Amino acid sequence: MAHRPKLAVWKFASCDGCQLSLLDCEDELLAVAGAVEIANFPEASSAFMEGPYDLSLVEGSITTPHDAERILAVRAQSKFLVTIGACATAGGIQALRNFADVKDFIAAVYASPQFIDTLATSTAISAHVPVDYELHGCPINKAQLVEVISAYLAGRKPAVAAHSVCIECKQRGNVCVMVQGTPCLGPVTHAGCGAICPAYRRGCYGCYGPMETPNMPALTREWRELGADGRDIQRALRSFNAWAEPFRQESEAHDD
Repeated sequence: MAHRPKLAVWKFASCDGCQLSLLDCEDELLAVAGAVEIANFPEASSAFMEGPYDLSLVEGSITTPHDAERILAVRAQSKFLVTIGACATAGGIQALRNFADVKDFIAAVYASPQFIDTLATSTAISAHVPVDYELHGCPINKAQLVEVISAYLAGRKPAVAAHSVCIECKQRGNVCVMVQGTPCLGPVTHAGCGAICPAYRRGCYGCYGPMETPNMPALTREWRELGADGRDIQRALRSFNAWAEPFRQESEAHDD
């Protein structure tokens, strides 16, 4: 490119973990910083440059009326917008509010609930504006993030794997925990973590959200055979990516 593209990083309702993943890139971050002009990244610097921006990375979900308006402004200033992390791509852990009445939560937590201005739901960025690419994870994989930025700079499609965690287990030489009798979300979860939990003989928690075309009913039937009941299945599916459509639909099918 003839000029250095302007990069902006935006935060909505989130824990900042995905932004920290970018800062954790260390040596790779130096290369990224040399290839782009960082115009807005409050986690790293107080410096700010006006838009428009060539590339925007958006972390966090939309949970307030103010943020619902702010994301429209971010989208209007961004030529290419990438959502990063479970909050931005699926509503995050805060989307658990979507299964109940948020007013009940507010009344239980806050002494003066009349001062709380929030939406009834926590939703992904794509529910409000067009998104050019979604990078899943809680938090995201820093190598995948660098690949997405590199792909943008090169004008190509990101080479981010679309397979499940099961493939990563095979690559690590892990013994399948489901064969050993432990329920695991690995067969329906997007790769990216390196199969950390199964490597320690724990079932996958679904941090990276549903893979492409997951067969949710087949998996939960296997879980039933391993002794899991409807409550167990719901609790497993209602975590970091609870509002991701495949997880949400399957969890609602187990209201026993």
